[in-house]
Amino acid sequence: MTSGGFPRLLRREWFLAVSVVTSIAFLLFGPRLLSGLDQPLWLAILFAWLFAVILGSALAVVRHAEHLGERLGEPYGTLVLTLSITAIEVISITAIMLHGENNPTLARDTLFAVTMIVLNGMVGLSLLAGGWRHREQQYNLQGANAYLGVVIPLGILALVMPRFAAHGLTVLTFPQEVFLAVICAGLYLAFLGLQTRRHRAYFAADSGDEEETARVLHGGVARSLLHAALLLAYMAPVVYLAEKLAHPVDYVVETLHKPAALAGLVMAVLVATPEGVGAVRAARRNHMQRSVNIFLGSVLSTIGLTIPAILIISHVTAHPIELGLQHTDLAMFVLTLGLSLVTFSSGHTNVLQGGVHLILFFAYLFYMFQG
Repeated sequence: MTSGGFPRLLRREWFLAVSVVTSIAFLLFGPRLLSGLDQPLWLAILFAWLFAVILGSALAVVRHAEHLGERLGEPYGTLVLTLSITAIEVISITAIMLHGENNPTLARDTLFAVTMIVLNGMVGLSLLAGGWRHREQQYNLQGANAYLGVVIPLGILALVMPRFAAHGLTVLTFPQEVFLAVICAGLYLAFLGLQTRRHRAYFAADSGDEEETARVLHGGVARSLLHAALLLAYMAPVVYLAEKLAHPVDYVVETLHKPAALAGLVMAVLVATPEGVGAVRAARRNHMQRSVNIFLGSVLSTIGLTIPAILIISHVTAHPIELGLQHTDLAMFVLTLGLSLVTFSSGHTNVLQGGVHLILFFAYLFYMFQG
């Protein structure tokens, strides 16, 4: 790194100082800062403060994961990104799940919200932005079919089947949980082998990425190590502050009696927004293959990795969880999977497909508050 490189690095990574200072403030004055939640103004300020810092740190994690990903190439680049965000998701869900009264539907609501945000909101914006700028965009149909061929059965087994398999009970039995965790993790690992070895070409980025990748590779190993270190540095405040965010979230749900799904929506926005930014940005640059890898890979890792992790944490901490969707959520989930299958069946995308997915996203928000 040149002599002027370090000052530039400090200016570019100024948000890391914000994250660290916020963490120190809650470490030293946490009880005082978290008191007075019954005052609406302070509740709003505290929530906005923590939410903004965690989201900003997550965006920085994504930025450094993208730099590492561009050096590694596809599909490894998307894999680094999705695994980083999945780690943030599991940490955030666990923090709120273990704080305050037990919310058995939090994991389910978060997974459902992530799916709606990604497969409807993120896909809609990406297809709309890319199609508006480039009219029609192409991607590898075999890769998209491989993603959906795992996402659809995993989604049904994890979020639909438990509603019927529990036989009137609110939670799955231990053998059912073990079966679900093994199936989710096993299918994800099988897909990972296909993605990174046997059929890596299905997920390869388009030729338009080559120039940008060459520019990143020019930075050498030292730059990659720097990005890896900064990724971990931004992850640390997220781990700590996620537990602090649980306080205002629990207060809103438990004391103010707002819809329990709001907690899941908050967590979903935190974990899906960073990837959404990357997917839309890739679509606008006419790198639709990378965009497809991001949003379909995000849903796959959310279900394939988060479900086993949350089931293990639930069993170890004796916090039971409910996974089966019901009523309008169940209908919206099945409809979204069906529409995604239609959207990614031709190898081409356009603005109409993006508009339809956005309509389903608005329908999800409407029925959540109406319900």
